[in-house]
Amino acid sequence: MSAPGHGVSLEEQIDGWRSYLHRRQAIHAVDVAELEDHLREQVSVLIDAGLAADEAFLVAVKRMGDLDALSREFALEHSERLWKQLVVVPSDSGDKRARARTDAIVVFCLAVAAAVLIKVPALFGIQLDGDASFYARNLSLFVLPLLTGYFVWKRRLDTGTLRWLALAFVAAAVFANVYPFAPDGSTEALTALHLPIALWLVVGIAYAGGRWREVGGRMDFIRFSGELFIYYVLIALGGGVLTAFMAMIFQSIGIDIEPFFESWLLPCGAAGAVVVASWLVEAKQSVIENMAPVLTRLFTPLFAAVLVTFLGAMLWTGRGVGIERNVLIAFDLLLVVVLGLLLYSVSARDPRSSPGAFDVVQVVLVVSALLADAVALWAIAARITEFGFSPNRVAALGENVILLV
Repeated sequence: MSAPGHGVSLEEQIDGWRSYLHRRQAIHAVDVAELEDHLREQVSVLIDAGLAADEAFLVAVKRMGDLDALSREFALEHSERLWKQLVVVPSDSGDKRARARTDAIVVFCLAVAAAVLIKVPALFGIQLDGDASFYARNLSLFVLPLLTGYFVWKRRLDTGTLRWLALAFVAAAVFANVYPFAPDGSTEALTALHLPIALWLVVGIAYAGGRWREVGGRMDFIRFSGELFIYYVLIALGGGVLTAFMAMIFQSIGIDIEPFFESWLLPCGAAGAVVVASWLVEAKQSVIENMAPVLTRLFTPLFAAVLVTFLGAMLWTGRGVGIERNVLIAFDLLLVVVLGLLLYSVSARDPRSSPGAFDVVQVVLVVSALLADAVALWAIAARITEFGFSPNRVAALGENVILLV
């Protein structure tokens, strides 16, 4: 009754439908068999009409819903899972997972390359704080060529198109660095403002591939640009929260990360985030999912890395946590954020999926958060032992105990 290559998937879906009916004591086994025959007949007709097995089963169950109340209830209860299974888990899911893994590796390498490129001028004495005009003219040249390269690889563009794209970036680089700009002149300001816009059109040509001359291809790029902006803003806001926590918890052990933030974290993170956000937008098009799980998967490893680094720095320096009111608030808020990430990740996790690398990261996040909370509790207890109880210390102690539990 099923098309070749789809039998296993179709039989599993029919088994689930049959089991659902069997759990209903009001319907007899004979009636279940009769309904199953009718379902298989519907599926067979739809497959003969050209539908895939998963599509045929989904449509057949929906049609059965018009004929039978129990089947209708099954269709309503499981419609979200069926649609996601139809779109997210096709017959070549293994190949898609391999391609997604390859994409992630390529994007990670390109993001690291963008972060490195923006620091290359510093090797030649061109600093971000002292040569702002140079970085203003060349900022887009640190990131957009790599993003274009990603789309060239993704769309498998021909050598001729690649040559023209490379020529556009070379011409832009020559103009931005050879033209004799007057200090603080309007020409330099116009270049810094309009060169990224012109090069973004080059990115659009690579993104649209062979569909750039079509209205649909250009509209896809406009939608991509809008979604990229939204993702980038969300990543920037999350990065700001993460950085604020970093500054406060490291300050509690006497380490000032402001120079590291200004010289490395901010410019490198801003450059790499463009590539990462573009990849997230590109990957999201093939999955029925909202932004929250994607951002959770992005920031969970970052928060885990921050906590592990903090604990390592505390052990390396041998410094204890300074218990001030702002420090206690920072620790409490950090633990609330970690708790939110964990609860959302666990609730959104597919129970049928096997443990993977992200689950290991979650375990690391849990252990590091518990250790950080234990450090804060120890410091509060030591403060109470030395100076006695006070409303602030009792409240901080109670809040940390609650978060620990």
